Amino acid sequence: MIIDRHSLAKELPEFKDKIHELKMNDRHFARLFDDYHDLDHEVIRIEEGVENTSDEYLESLKKQRLHLKDQLYSILKSAS
Repeated sequence: MIIDRHSLAKELPEFKDKIHELKMNDRHFARLFDDYHDLDHEVIRIEEGVENTSDEYLESLKKQRLHLKDQLYSILKSAS
């Protein structure tokens, strides 16, 4: 089974340069970005079977990841 990674640069390629700029210059954005990356990594580990957990927990992680993505997208849109 191929696991689909959800890196922010892959999810929002039109903002690749802006993502890099904000990671370097905006501490709030950088913290949210790191949180998003950590959640995505945890979801991938669970989906690959490296970690075992309940379906409910995995679903809650995916919802958190989506919420962070929405926040990051909003920041990116307002910074453009």
